[in-house]
Amino acid sequence: MAYRKLGRDNKHRRSMLATMTKQVVENESITTTETRAKEVRKFVDKMITYGKKGDLVSRRKALAFLHNDKKTVEKIFNDLAKRYENRNGGYTQILKLTERRGDDALMVILKLVTETKPEKETKEKKSTKKEDKESK
Repeated sequence: MAYRKLGRDNKHRRSMLATMTKQVVENESITTTETRAKEVRKFVDKMITYGKKGDLVSRRKALAFLHNDKKTVEKIFNDLAKRYENRNGGYTQILKLTERRGDDALMVILKLVTETKPEKETKEKKSTKKEDKESK
């Protein structure tokens, strides 16, 4: 199955996912159930990828999905795209909380990753380490 139905019909589900995506972008974290967070994560990553492309087609796709919310799209294309320009995917993380009282649904925090990954060593640095070992 390509997506989770979340107990809603198609229009309600798409609207809920768009609204939750807007909330993650604006607030940079939300508290929700685990299944919703896993589904929203896909759309947040897609919106940030659109922002990194930066062309007109990507901007129009983001506007169409986010119900023409220009403020949110501006934040994606101006702020988040620059923040994650060196990162290839994985813009969100899920932190588990306790179960919700009443129905025992696992609650999580879905938030944007704040720290950047350390850059990988280049071939030159690796070769100097080998040379150091050989010289000793």
